[in-house]
Parts: sequence; structure tokens; C-alpha cells
Amino acid sequence: MTSLIDLGLNGRAHALVESLCADAAALRAGVSRGEAGERLIDAGAAHRGGIAAGLRLGAICLGGLGEVRLASDPSLPRWPWTISVASSNPVTACLASQYAGWSLAHESFFALGSGPARALARTEKLFEELGYQEAAQQAVLVLESGAPPPAKLVVSIAEACGVAPADLTILYAPTQSLAGSVQVVARVLEVALHKAHELHFPLADIVDGLGAAPLPPPHPDFITAMGRTNDAIIFGGRVHLFVTGAASQARDLAQAMPASKSRDYGRPFAETFKAVNGDFYAIDPALFSPAEVIVTAIDSGESFHAGAVDAALLDASFGSPA
Repeated sequence: MTSLIDLGLNGRAHALVESLCADAAALRAGVSRGEAGERLIDAGAAHRGGIAAGLRLGAICLGGLGEVRLASDPSLPRWPWTISVASSNPVTACLASQYAGWSLAHESFFALGSGPARALARTEKLFEELGYQEAAQQAVLVLESGAPPPAKLVVSIAEACGVAPADLTILYAPTQSLAGSVQVVARVLEVALHKAHELHFPLADIVDGLGAAPLPPPHPDFITAMGRTNDAIIFGGRVHLFVTGAASQARDLAQAMPASKSRDYGRPFAETFKAVNGDFYAIDPALFSPAEVIVTAIDSGESFHAGAVDAALLDASFGSPA
């Protein structure tokens, strides 16, 4: 079991939330109080939000332990804008915070919860393996959703986190929005960490990480929008992990990780999703990986490369510009 020290994810995220609230008008975000007293931040539903709001959401999802920035990438001239992510505590930032692992449902509402509130609730088996826990006076939760959760669910979330509803902040943006697209693509490093976990690589050996993926154009159709955000990582995501331990382990991780290793690789994700009638569990889990990976074994100085960005499949997904 990995044993992670308390790095104050919720406290760090709360400070970022306060900054977002101060800039809400400029970010085109809405700040309000819900029926249960929780603070709600709409970054892309009734309020338009935007790329800048999405960058803030990405950093909040990481619990303040990573940087999320907009950069340009000349290697993809048709899609030159890239979301870059960096963390010196990637296991904690990505798996204990950013990973969308908390299933939240009440009547017709369903969403997956991301962000540092997960580390307070610890409802997922993953936390037994991570060995991470913390106590905080505020909880911060991020939802990929076009609406906030109902009051009864909010009360349950607050209870699970050990805070009063008034001390719970819920940020949300639908996948179809600019902010939603940005915060999903900002998971490029997290996708690699999750894949490393699935491959049974020792998480304690991952000491630093960088990732980048192209910013996809949003789309009003949910399936299309979801497909584009997944494809940004599957066909255009690049990750560099720095690990300790044997160079052979680093080599094996690099070779096993790229999305192209999946049997379902080769067509836009929306097409794959429709082909299995919307059943995520029918899709090969190996598909959810970055396109290109570098793993550096810092004890020996060796680096191992695998996979490649596929510009043609990005065009097929995003819609090639004239």
C-alpha cells in the first residue's frame, strides 16, 4: 500500500476557490448558495464560463498540487492550443484528488465527483491502496455536470466529508462547455497515473509528472463533446513520468501505457461509444491512456519512449478545419 502524507488538498483548493470567486465576473462564472446552504460555482452551465474558468477548475481538481496552463504546440498546426499539466506530487494530486471516482446519484441526478472532497469522504476502494487521508474544515468538489446536485444529495456529500453543508463548495460545468472541455483534458496526467495503477506499477516510485493534450473544440451534443475530450488524450495526449526503481520497470511501463495498445484504438471515441450502445464497461480499459509516453528512470538516467500522437485521428474527431 502506498502511504501518502497529508498535503492539505482541501485547504489548498479552498484558497483557489476564494480566488475564483473574487474573479467570478471576469471568468463569467456564477456564485450562489444552494438550498442546503452549500456554495455553488457554475463555470459553464447557466453561466457561460470559458477557457480561463476551465484552467481554474483543473487546478482546483488537482487540490492545488499542480499547474494547469494554456500553451501553444507547433507540432499540431491544425490544433495548436494545448492544455499542459505539471505536478511534483502526481499520485496525490491526480489519484487522491483529480480522479473522477466518486459516484453520486439521487433520483434522476447522476455525476462523478472529482477533487479533494474525495479524500475526506474516502468512499472509494482506491483510498485503501493510496493510504491517503486528511481532515479539513472545508470541502471542495468538482462535477462534470450541467446542473448542481439536489439538496438531499448535498447533505449526504457534506456528511461523508465531515463538514457542514455551508462549508462545502461544489463547482460544476458540462462537458459541452469550454470550461468543461478544459478541465477534462487537464486530466491527461491523471489518465497516465490511473493507467500506471491498473498496470500495477508501484505508485510510490512515481515522483514527478508532466502532461499535455490539445484543446478540443466544444460541441453542443454531449456524446460528441465527450468523444472529443477523450480523443484529445487518446490521440493527442503526451505524458512524461519520472520514476525511481529499476530501469526495466520504467521501460515496461512506457511500453504498456500508450492508447494504441488497445484493441479499440483506431476511430473517434464517439464512434466506439455508440458501437457498444453507450456501455462504458464494454470498451477496452486500455484505450483510456495518453497517445505518447516518456518514462525516465531517474536512478539510471535512462528514458523510454512509446506511442505517438495521431494527427489524422484528431482531425477525424475534432472536425478538420478548412
